[in-house]
Order: sequence, then structure tokens, then C-alpha cells
Amino acid sequence: MLFWDPTFVLLIPALALAFYAQYKVRSTYQQFLRVPSSSGRKGREVASAILRRNNLGDIKIERSERTLSDHYDPRAKVLRLSPEVYEGSSVAALGIAAHEAGHAIQDGASYAPLRIRHGLFPVANVGTVLAFPLFLLGFLFQFRVLMDIGILFFAGAVLFQVVTLPVEFNASKRALSQLEGTGLVDEKDLAGGRKVLNAAALTYVAAAAVAATHLIRLLVLRGSRE
Repeated sequence: MLFWDPTFVLLIPALALAFYAQYKVRSTYQQFLRVPSSSGRKGREVASAILRRNNLGDIKIERSERTLSDHYDPRAKVLRLSPEVYEGSSVAALGIAAHEAGHAIQDGASYAPLRIRHGLFPVANVGTVLAFPLFLLGFLFQFRVLMDIGILFFAGAVLFQVVTLPVEFNASKRALSQLEGTGLVDEKDLAGGRKVLNAAALTYVAAAAVAATHLIRLLVLRGSRE
């Protein structure tokens, strides 16, 4: 079968990286969630200060309900922070709040990779849902056109993951620069925030690696039907 054929071994390194990345981000997050920041400011206050500093005071900051659900919504112009970040004043909370504010700054500056990622989002959603069923049907019934369509759909999802990398790295870079520039943290806080953001970045690298490896598998399986 598609998911358990011999090419599955190609996925093992990428999956191992993905499991490690999940462990790393959660352990690092929990570690610095217990470390209070020097300023004592809450995550929402830090995000607000960064937004005002960049003339983005019109962007709303809302409290979401799930852990690690922090994100910036460019359509609604809303920055949503999880309870631990919104109400928290830990080093982890400040780093994550600043990172999401970094996405808002990207949006305000029309950062090209962010625009591309937004444009690819619908394609990635469709690709993720339809790619494997279409490919599997084509593979089982030796209908090459269906396999090719499935590969094209999934290639769009892979491209989305690849474009996500510079978006996330740049948001973290902006976040650390803003934290340092506003004087909201000291050097120790900044070092801790960097560790949190680096751990989070590893999850995006792992996701891209898994997606790319899946695409390679599809191409190998497609070639076996020639």
C-alpha cells in the first residue's frame, strides 16, 4: 500500500527529525515558561509595545484558548495569543508574543515571502486533502493521469512548507531585534527568547523535510508504474 510500501524507509529520517522537533519545542517552551522576564510585562503588553513602535497600533490583540495556538491573522488584522502568552510574563511568553508581532510587521511591510505564502494557502489546503487519495486511486488502477494530478497537488503543499521557512525565520529575527530595540528585555531574557524561537523554527524545518520526502516517495512510486 501507498503508506507502507518499501519507499516508506525514505521517510524515517524526516519523521525522526519531526519527533525530535516536537520534543524540543515543547521542552524548551516549558523550560522558559517557568523563567520570569526581567521586565515583568505580560505577553500582550510586549506585543502591543512592538506594534505601536512600528505604527501598527490598529492591529488588535486577542486571547485564544489553546496552548501554543499563537498566530497572526492577516485578513482580520488580529494577533491571537494563547493564555500562557497573553497573560504570562515569562521569557517564553515574551519571545512568542514578539514573534507573532514580527508577522504583523511583515504584513505591514508587504514582505514578499509572506504574501506568497498567503497566496499558496488555499492550494496547500486542497493539496493536502486531495493529493494522496488521487494518487492512491491512480496507483492502484494504473491511471497515470490521476497520479500526476495528485503529485501536482502535493507539490503545491510542499512549496507552501518551503516558503514558510523564510517567513518564520524572518519573523523570529524581527522579534529579537524588536525586543532588543525596545529595551523590554535584558541580555539573559534575549538569550532565552532566542532558544525558544530556534526550537519553534526547527518544527517548520521538520515539516518541510517530511513534506519533501513524501513528494519524493510519490515520484518514485509513479516511476514504478512506467
